[in-house]
Amino acid sequence: MTLSRIAIVVAVLAVAGCSNQGLRDLRSTGAGPDEFLILPSKPLQPPSNFSELPEPTPGGANLTDPQPKADAIAALGGRPSALVDQGVPSSDAVLVSYASRNGVPENIRETTSAEDEQFRKRRGRLTSIQLFRTDRYNQVYRPQRLDSFAAERRARQSGIPTPTNPPEFQ
Repeated sequence: MTLSRIAIVVAVLAVAGCSNQGLRDLRSTGAGPDEFLILPSKPLQPPSNFSELPEPTPGGANLTDPQPKADAIAALGGRPSALVDQGVPSSDAVLVSYASRNGVPENIRETTSAEDEQFRKRRGRLTSIQLFRTDRYNQVYRPQRLDSFAAERRARQSGIPTPTNPPEFQ
């Protein structure tokens, strides 16, 4: 074989290897279910009463769906039911009622989000100029940062008992 024929064969094989057709295309061609997507991690069990089954909800949770956080909490001896949002616990009811004594706006999240966006735009005008990679978040919010050591000093000077603090680094 001559060198040009070897080069042609190598070129044809290289081009054929770049295609995405044939045996490597494992996508489903039909509209039916994909058997490989069904991976029950818990054993399937028949319910005790078939007439009391809940209505299926598309995209909803299933009894056999993996729940890694709940499984980890149960394995460590905790209560997986603590992950379910059950509103304000009764132990915090007094705190919530005191905090909301002057009223609570309905759209507080949207309001604070819009105010924060305006604050970041106002403070971040000159932060777009950078020579080195820096954390712009800390630059913008630095004036609002709480200095815990200064707050502790003020509290102690006014006679408020405070717990000990770790040593202050200079």
